[in-house]
Parts: sequence; C-alpha cells; structure tokens
Amino acid sequence: QVQLVESGGGLVQAGGSLRLSCAASGRPFSSYAMGWFRQAPGKEREFVAAISWSGDSIYYADSVKGRFTISRDNTKNTGYLRMNSLEPEDTAVYYCAAHRGFAAVRSTPGYWGQGTQVTVSS
Repeated sequence: QVQLVESGGGLVQAGGSLRLSCAASGRPFSSYAMGWFRQAPGKEREFVAAISWSGDSIYYADSVKGRFTISRDNTKNTGYLRMNSLEPEDTAVYYCAAHRGFAAVRSTPGYWGQGTQVTVSS
C-alpha cells in the first residue's frame, strides 16, 4: 500500500498560480501511476490529471488542459500539480490518487490522500 499527503493549497486571486504537492510513503512511489482529482461544493468528484510511473504518459481533463501541469519526481517520492491561470471555477478540494496502472488511476484509483483546499477569489 501507499500513503499520500497533499499540500500547497490555499487562497489565490483569479489569474494566479499554485503548486500542489503529493508526498508518498509506504510502497515505492516509482511503481505507481498517480493522478489528481477535485471536488467542488455540491458537485461530484472529477478527474483532473494523471501521469504514469515513468512520466512518459500524461492525460488532462479538458477543463484544465493548457493551464495545469502534472509532474513527478520519483527520487523525492513526490508528485506535483502546477496550476496557472486559476479561475473561481477551479475552487475545490484537490485529492492526490495512486494506482499501479495508468488507465486505472484515471478512473478507479486504489489509494487517496486526504485532500487540500484550493480557493480562487474573483
């Protein structure tokens, strides 16, 4: 198993940027694909981005493509989500997720972090 802890959330003005981090422990992080999801108040949790264990495969939701960048540093057991040009619609709790398979982490992750709040003001 793997444990995931998100950090880096906060309050930012529209048009600003944040970088979220996902620190992993337990099983070797390098053996897992990882992804990011978010859940806004009153809405279902939705997929944001995913990256394979090697970093050679990346997939973004249409709503964030061109604004968000997912990356990982396996030597630090850490994944990242850089968010640029943030909009009020991006306000949500952001969750880190992991699974051994790249396809599965985009839909049915095996492990979840506790989430970090991102609030974008007008």
